Amino acid sequence: MTTVPPSEPLLQLALRVEQDIFLVRQRGREVATAVGLEHQDQVRVATALSEVARDLLRGVGGADVTFDVDLDVVAGRYVLRVDLSPARPLPDGRYEPESGAVARLVDMLGVVRDGDDTVVRMSRRVPANARALTPKRLAELRAELAGSAPGTALDELATQNAQLIAALDEVRSQRDELEVLNSELQETNRGVMALYNQLTEELEETNRGVVALYAELDEKSAQLRAASESKSRFLANVSHELRAPVTAIIGLSRLLADTASDPLTAEQARQVGLVRDSASDLLALVNELLDLAKAESGRIEPNWTEVDLRALFGQLRGTLRALATKPDVELVVEEPEFPATVRSDEVLLAQVLRNLLHNGLKFTERGEVRLRAERRDGGWSLSVTDTGVGVPAELHERIFEEFYQVPGTTRVGGTGLGLPYARRLVTLLGGTLELASEPGRGSTFTILLPGEGA
Repeated sequence: MTTVPPSEPLLQLALRVEQDIFLVRQRGREVATAVGLEHQDQVRVATALSEVARDLLRGVGGADVTFDVDLDVVAGRYVLRVDLSPARPLPDGRYEPESGAVARLVDMLGVVRDGDDTVVRMSRRVPANARALTPKRLAELRAELAGSAPGTALDELATQNAQLIAALDEVRSQRDELEVLNSELQETNRGVMALYNQLTEELEETNRGVVALYAELDEKSAQLRAASESKSRFLANVSHELRAPVTAIIGLSRLLADTASDPLTAEQARQVGLVRDSASDLLALVNELLDLAKAESGRIEPNWTEVDLRALFGQLRGTLRALATKPDVELVVEEPEFPATVRSDEVLLAQVLRNLLHNGLKFTERGEVRLRAERRDGGWSLSVTDTGVGVPAELHERIFEEFYQVPGTTRVGGTGLGLPYARRLVTLLGGTLELASEPGRGSTFTILLPGEGA
């Protein structure tokens, strides 16, 4: 604590005989009152002074008592300081009060060095709302204290008794309040215990219901797994059974349309062309069903390698250029920045990107379909953006459901299986597939792939 002491103390007393103890106590209370301490603090300071004075009188024959005021510069508060300079040196330069409770009555009590002397010092902070102790005010207090006549030991004893009675009344009042609080607490405890017992019973009943619900959920989950496995087996079996006849139909239709065969009439050629196109669409559906069945059954295992995105994008640019047959639609494949490698499965990643690009070209009448790659958070963001019809916000998740197609787009063709299969593959690769789209503003499908440390 950094303090600035005044030039002259407020009051000085000599402690030499037993009667001086009462005088020190009385004057200490007067000084505490003068500087603005509250009533309880006045009593505490007076009590602590009388105890320390009695110890010093019996131990070292008395002391010179000095009352002073310091300014705590850091806290901006005044402090009442009392120094007791022993008449003889303290044993071992130390002081321990006989009553251990004395130190709790003041903010500070201990032995300090004051120049060449050793003094017992105690202090108590003055309340912040007390009257400012300016130099003028301190001079007035010195004059008042010097002019006041000290009372007798009987007067101080009467005052001390009055303070003791007041303290006893306060203790009795606090005891009565404590009894009321204890009674209320007991009543509250009884209510809490009743509520606790009720909640315990309800919780046990709820737990029994939860256990039954979990058992039902486990049963439903087993049924769902069995149904999913049956569906996957059905799709795989049906797809395998359909591929052979569909492939045969396509082959026969090509033979019929071959110029080396007997010539067909125009109507026959048209009918054969319709058969071949329908069979091709059916074969595409069968292949997508097979792929979806493999993904659902978990039989697709990624072949993890370092994939060069620049080479992959170049391959996609070449293979998909032939699909960009609409004169008003441009396929743009941006070159990724170097180096552009990601740990993934090149075949599966190419299949997903090819699917997204093919969808973009299919549903875009004019503008462009753009593929780009950007680094993001240590990984890669691969996006396919088109200027097609767009998808309403409420359908963003539905288009990833199997066999679902946005209303009004069925005339373009498709099975509704490509996007669900693409999302499953991206999940297998440890990434996510997201959609941002608005009707009339096109769509952006974004694949987020983690980096090597992810």
